[in-house]
Amino acid sequence: MKLRVLFITFLLVGAFVVLTSRTRLGQKFLPVSGGGPMWTEGTAHTAGLGADELNNIDIYKTAHRSVVNISTTVYRRYWFDVYQAKGIGSGFIIDDAGRILTNAHVIGDANSIEVTLYDQKKYKARLLDRDPVNDLALIQIEPRGKLVHLQLGDSDAIQVGQKVLAIGNPFGLGGTLTTGIVSSVGRNIGGEDGKQLEGMIQTDAAINPGNSGGPLLDSLGNVMGINTAIYSPGGEGGGNIGIGFAMPINRAKTMLNDYQAGRRYEPPRLGIVSVFLAGDYASALDLPTEGGLLIQSVVSGSAAARAGLRGGSEPVRIGNLELNVGGDFIVGIEGRPVDREDALTQALARKRAGDKLELKVFRGGRVGTVTVTLGASADGRI
Repeated sequence: MKLRVLFITFLLVGAFVVLTSRTRLGQKFLPVSGGGPMWTEGTAHTAGLGADELNNIDIYKTAHRSVVNISTTVYRRYWFDVYQAKGIGSGFIIDDAGRILTNAHVIGDANSIEVTLYDQKKYKARLLDRDPVNDLALIQIEPRGKLVHLQLGDSDAIQVGQKVLAIGNPFGLGGTLTTGIVSSVGRNIGGEDGKQLEGMIQTDAAINPGNSGGPLLDSLGNVMGINTAIYSPGGEGGGNIGIGFAMPINRAKTMLNDYQAGRRYEPPRLGIVSVFLAGDYASALDLPTEGGLLIQSVVSGSAAARAGLRGGSEPVRIGNLELNVGGDFIVGIEGRPVDREDALTQALARKRAGDKLELKVFRGGRVGTVTVTLGASADGRI
C-alpha cells in the first residue's frame, strides 16, 4: 500500500514539474537569472535607406563643410549714444582661397564681418565686391587650413519639379539641411528698399531668417541658387510657409568674372517695361503665338530708347489682362527664342554695362534685328 502511494505521489509531482515548465501554448519561460541575458538581441528588419535618402546624406556630408555662418556688427548712432546692431546669415565657400558668396543684404553696411566655419573656427572677413541690384556680395577670409568649396552649376537649366536642397543657419542653427523641389522659375519679387529682384527661383524647401546667403543645391551638389527671401504673411520675423526664393547662381558668375579680371562690376540695364505673351493672348493681338515680350513702355534716355525700341500707346483689355499695345514684340534674344517670362533677365545676367545685346523684334508684321548697347543699372530694374 505504501509503495502504491509513493508511486502515485511520484507521478503527480512529475506531472506538476512538466506542466509548470511550459505555457499553455507550449512556450518555455526564459530564465530571469543565471548565465544568459534577460533579453535576446537581434537585428531590426527595416526597408533600409532609400535612394533619395542616401542622396540627401551624401550631399550634406560634403556640402555642409562649405557652408558658413556670417554674423555682422553695425555701429549705429541714436541721439548721443552709439549702439551695436547685429545680424546673422549664411554663405558658402567657392574656392580654396577663402572667397565666400552671400547676399548683399546679409553684409549690409557692416563695420565688422565674422565668419564661422562648420568646425566652429572663426575668421574675420572683408568685403571684396557687391552687386546690390541682384543682392549679391563676395567676401574673403584668410584660412589657416584647407577648405572645402562648392561647385557652381548652371541655373539656366533648372526645371520646375526637380529636387533641391538648402543648407544654412536658420535662426542661428548652423548646418541645417532642408529639402524640397523647384516650385517655379522666373519669379519677380520686391526686394529691400523697394528694389525689384527679377527671375528668382521659387522653392518649397524650408527657408527661414538666417538662411539668407546659403546655397540652394541640386541632387549632384551643384549650387543652383543663393537663398535670398521668403514670403511671410506675418511680416518681418515670420517663418517659413513653403514659399522661398533663391537668386539664380548664374547672376553671380558675371560679378565673379569681373572681380577676377580686376573690373568693377556694373549691372546692365535695357530700360523697358514688358509683359510676356504667348498662345491665344498673342494671337488676339496678331502677334507670333510662339511667345515674346510686348514692350509696354521705354524709359527716356535708356539704352532701349537710344536703340529705337518702341513702347505701347493704346490701352486694351484681353480677358483679365490690361496692357498697352502698339509697341515692339521681342521674339528673340541673343539667338534664342523668348519662350519664358524671365528670358530677358537670363540674358542680362550674362552681360555687363557697355555690352551689346541682340534682339529680334516683331514690328508692323515683320521681324527685324535691333542691337542695343546696354547702360548701367543703379536701381535694380532692367
